[in-house]
Amino acid sequence: MTSLPHRLLQALDGFNAAHPWDHNAHYHRWILRQLPGRFGRALDIGSGSGDLARLLATRADEVRGIDSDPVITAQAQRLTSPTTPVTFTVAEAPNGIPAGPYDVITCVATLHHLPFTETLTVLRRHLAPGGTLVVVGLYRADTAVDHLLGAVAAPLNAATGWLKNRGGSTPRPLSVTAPTRPAGMTFAEIVGEARDALPGTRSRRRLFWRYTLVWAAGAEVVSAE
Repeated sequence: MTSLPHRLLQALDGFNAAHPWDHNAHYHRWILRQLPGRFGRALDIGSGSGDLARLLATRADEVRGIDSDPVITAQAQRLTSPTTPVTFTVAEAPNGIPAGPYDVITCVATLHHLPFTETLTVLRRHLAPGGTLVVVGLYRADTAVDHLLGAVAAPLNAATGWLKNRGGSTPRPLSVTAPTRPAGMTFAEIVGEARDALPGTRSRRRLFWRYTLVWAAGAEVVSAE
């Protein structure tokens, strides 16, 4: 006999499929709050259809967006006004990152597809002195706190999907086309490796199965957000 929790999960999955919304875009405004009012060059890794890159362009002199998917990269370029200072390139991180330095580097729901420590080390080299790296990533639930956050997020996820799709409007397509890969690292593993690669990193679990990581080039003291 199917357990009640499993039935609830199936019901939530069905509801979420009918009322999709972009969990990553939910954090875009939060990302902007971590950044200066104005900055020079920015790099968005895993730029998808370009929503975050275009948002960064409201603050930046120049933005580069890179993604390994040529289809979504072409879509990003089509959606971007020629007057917007954003360039999209098909490239693989970490080795295909266009030469920096960058005052801002963002990476949303992409880092779990890449070699974690190696990528952070490469990003550190591409960041200008005083620059800021902001990551929104996925982690593998492991502890009681992780599972509690997941339990809290499930009904909130459904409610947010309903609010964003109410009125019978057709939801906007999500900003990625590639299949998502489950996160392999726990939050504790992410924090430990991030602190080794980027001393002074601020990391935090977030709702909707995400974590955030913020690092300022030149940071020396590890602190909690």
